Amino acid sequence: METLQFKTNINCGGCVAKVTPFLNQLENVETWKVDTNNPEKILTVSGEDLTCELIQTAIEKAGFEAAEV
Repeated sequence: METLQFKTNINCGGCVAKVTPFLNQLENVETWKVDTNNPEKILTVSGEDLTCELIQTAIEKAGFEAAEV
């Protein structure tokens, strides 16, 4: 399993709720979480055969930004 981290603009529980369906639909993603207490709003994603582009595309479809850390 690999883990990727992204700096995001996912600021609150409502924002997390908006990205949830987009990340949950990705077969490669096993777990994910957003640290909204971190000033950089770090998204941590774990799974198999993950690519930055896959995660960034899902986040952008939800209306947010993600930059690999």
